[in-house]
Amino acid sequence: MNFGSINIDYVYSVEHFVRPGETLKSDNYTIFSGGKGANQSIALARAKAEVIHAGKIGNDGAWLKEKLQKSGVNTSLIKTIDTPTGHAVIQVNKDGENAIIIHGGANQTFTDAEIEEVLDSCEAGDFLLLQNEINAVGKILQKSQNRDLTVIFNPAPITDAIQNYPLEFVDIFIINEVEGETLTKQKSPDAILNTMQKLYPKSKTVLTLGKAGVIYTHNEQRIKTAALKVKAVDTTGAGDTFIGYFLAELSRGSKIEKCLEMGTRASAICVTRKGAADSIPKLEEII
Repeated sequence: MNFGSINIDYVYSVEHFVRPGETLKSDNYTIFSGGKGANQSIALARAKAEVIHAGKIGNDGAWLKEKLQKSGVNTSLIKTIDTPTGHAVIQVNKDGENAIIIHGGANQTFTDAEIEEVLDSCEAGDFLLLQNEINAVGKILQKSQNRDLTVIFNPAPITDAIQNYPLEFVDIFIINEVEGETLTKQKSPDAILNTMQKLYPKSKTVLTLGKAGVIYTHNEQRIKTAALKVKAVDTTGAGDTFIGYFLAELSRGSKIEKCLEMGTRASAICVTRKGAADSIPKLEEII
């Protein structure tokens, strides 16, 4: 069960990220489906996992729901409301790096009753995947307890409010270096992972490091997987792709080493293409 955001991505190709007071010409403009939640659901589906997406869109987002359905995502828990669909304005520079502004829209309108409805749709043993692009994440974490769920949290985009969430209820954190530094006040990967273990001793942590690979840690176990060398065109969606493939393998009972390898391979292909959801590869390509 992926309880997460659904966005429209407006992507602008630029020479460099716009500076204060600057008006910058865009070389190209494209509209993609996006949102960390939707991206991760599509990645899960393309990795052949069984995934239900719980989310909200406006009337302008009907095509996003259709895209999720065509990708193999169960969309029975996606609601259409009068509030506009969430959206992102994304700059992609000549090196393939991105800078993103997000407006929450419909993603920020979940009520207590809707949270209960989604959680009541889960079965014992299910995975519950959360990001930080919808409202009431802290409340969802609280209400997820005593339901026999494996709770996975990708705290992106990272905000100060996350420090007030009941993070002790998270079973698996999937974080990058920026998110790790915010959560732990540490900079080096080893220091981030050591502090995560101290803060959340019952939780597992997956730390993604871009071109430096990824590290998984739980208790005394620490497993590192190297990144694959590719020519990056657009890094948007790389983390979401990794998460989808990592969790798909985990849900199949694969060993952590294989979960990390599949996530790493998938994200390596993702960054060689433009867009977020549109750049997520299918399982056959990874194999």
